[in-house]
Amino acid sequence: MTNLGKYNEGVLAYERVTFPTDAETVQAALKKIGIDGIRYEEIFIANYESDIAGLREHLGEYESIDELNHLVCVLSELDEGGLKMFEAVMDSGEYTSSVKDLINLAQNLDAYIFYPDIDSEEALGRMYLLEVDSSQVPEHLIDYIDYEAYGRDIRINEDGHFAPGGYVVGDHDSFVEHYHGREDIPDEQRVFSMPKLPIREQMAAYKEIIDRSSLEAERKHPETGREER
Repeated sequence: MTNLGKYNEGVLAYERVTFPTDAETVQAALKKIGIDGIRYEEIFIANYESDIAGLREHLGEYESIDELNHLVCVLSELDEGGLKMFEAVMDSGEYTSSVKDLINLAQNLDAYIFYPDIDSEEALGRMYLLEVDSSQVPEHLIDYIDYEAYGRDIRINEDGHFAPGGYVVGDHDSFVEHYHGREDIPDEQRVFSMPKLPIREQMAAYKEIIDRSSLEAERKHPETGREER
């Protein structure tokens, strides 16, 4: 998390925060980078790190800290297979335009089927014919089938996607939007609020703002009437 005001002044003030997190950790990070709710109020996220392939590419600079925390809490409930499916669907580009989309995607993985290690149309065709529909293929014809063409038809018809690690296909009719907005975030996962400053620090902050404004006004409107020599 980076202090936007200080950044615009040429000062890089940032602090790393690991999610899921809690309110105390976020408060400490905000204070460390100078966010006080008076002089400096805005933050942006300069960088993301994640073990989930492709996740950071779908996260922006000005995401809600509460939503990010909720997303990670939801993802932490997934097992290894669920995380691989989440990565595969993200790679297809579905439900990735916002953190809200990502949260709903993580809560709807039962609407998808993931076939690990199926990485080509030929492999897809072989799997469907020899494993899924094996009873329909006479043994003496197995070596004469164009598996690639069959797999291509399957992929097109069911709108599937080859992702790193396997093939994924979804049932969009069964996708349910569980998360509608920040009001759906559990209270214990709401971690962002402005630091509460003691009265003395608040007064000092307001005085600094007033002094800074007065100085800027003087620079813009210097005293007139003085004779220049």
